[in-house]
Amino acid sequence: MEGGVVAARAEGEGMRIAVLTVSDAGAAGVRADASGDAIVSWASGHHARVTARAIVPDESVEIVRCLLAWCDSDVADVVFTTGGTGLAPRDNTPEATRAVLERDAPGLAERMRALELARFPRAALSRAVAGSRARTLVINLPGSPGGVRDSLQALEPVLGHAIDIVRHVPTDHSPGEGAKQ
Repeated sequence: MEGGVVAARAEGEGMRIAVLTVSDAGAAGVRADASGDAIVSWASGHHARVTARAIVPDESVEIVRCLLAWCDSDVADVVFTTGGTGLAPRDNTPEATRAVLERDAPGLAERMRALELARFPRAALSRAVAGSRARTLVINLPGSPGGVRDSLQALEPVLGHAIDIVRHVPTDHSPGEGAKQ
């Protein structure tokens, strides 16, 4: 799959991912981390390894602290956050993520929403963002396991290439198979 999820890393290893679940109930231990588990399950099926995982409450300072630590210490090629992307007053993930990002990648969040809208109209309520800091891609995913799976499926054709670009791996910028020229 050229440019896809299993694109070879320059170091010859699989994609490294970190999972940050943003949930008051999850952080308090009263709700299972089903959306984080969905990311881990996806990773195991895509030759990726989870290098870090945490659950924090819907508090901007906690989210920012974790994202900065992981991005600035090169813990992962991509950090997936899950939760806190809706319209509720406690949904702080997009704002916290924006505070950390050095470069926006709006097309990634747009792709996740666009591919889901026809089947699930409430996807339009997502405020998820994506971008990079240092050599790490950061992508907000929804807080539901189904939304996580759908979003990751939407990202599969472009994720490996995006990571290669952020990590300064030489890439082929020609259109992929089946792309219109």
